[in-house]
Amino acid sequence: SKQGITVVSGIELSTEYKGRELHLLGYFIDKEQYEKIEKLMEEYHILKEKSNIALTNRLREKGYIIDYEDVKKRNVNGHPNRAHFASELMEKGYISSVEKAFETILSVKNGLYVPPKRINILDAIRFLCEINAVPVLAHPLIDLDENELRELLPKAIKAGLVGIETIHSKYSEDDLKTAEQISKDFNLLQSGGSDFH
Repeated sequence: SKQGITVVSGIELSTEYKGRELHLLGYFIDKEQYEKIEKLMEEYHILKEKSNIALTNRLREKGYIIDYEDVKKRNVNGHPNRAHFASELMEKGYISSVEKAFETILSVKNGLYVPPKRINILDAIRFLCEINAVPVLAHPLIDLDENELRELLPKAIKAGLVGIETIHSKYSEDDLKTAEQISKDFNLLQSGGSDFH
């Protein structure tokens, strides 16, 4: 382009590994594959909707009077996540900030929010490979410690993983060095992201 920027199509999937949520990026998706992705996303949305309705009911049982239709309006595509619930709770005066909501009312430990069932990380990597996308593990050192990441990578690479995010807005200087070293140790591509969304 004139600005020297190349835009690539991609997706971020929320996946599961040993009870943890890991984010997986898929880059360079061909238009011919969009239908397969839409089908997968439909399954995700059904599970997410069930989780959201259950969260709404649990919140109401605890005295947080919110309307799920209002929460849905906070997301342009009508598929809200916890951040949208947090915004609604904040607007109703139940909590002082979105961050505070995640730390208290909406934390998994609190028991009101039960995460939806997610696709296994290895299955998700295989899926991305099947549609000729480039699978990259997002911000791994935010979700895993170094040993856990080194334990996962041989299986992930066997499934088709080709890269990890080595640069991220929440990484410390040590994280940056560790991620770069791990990418070299496992011969993985390096990517970066801000997660500013």
